[in-house]
Amino acid sequence: MSIRINLDVMMAKRKKGLTELAGEVDITLANLSILKNNKAKAVRLSTLNAICRALDCQPGDILQYVEDEEDEK
Repeated sequence: MSIRINLDVMMAKRKKGLTELAGEVDITLANLSILKNNKAKAVRLSTLNAICRALDCQPGDILQYVEDEEDEK
């Protein structure tokens, strides 16, 4: 199982930079960068809620399930 975070795609669609979004969501630039670069192991629902509010999107616009090759066997 693999969950991908497509935050960079939504940020580009909404024309929002990392610094601007970090300020709106009240999250550190470093932590937002970890999310944006798909390196996060977890995300709080309150953080996801704030991101969706700031980007005017749904959680499904940011999170994507991608099946691993191991899961297919």
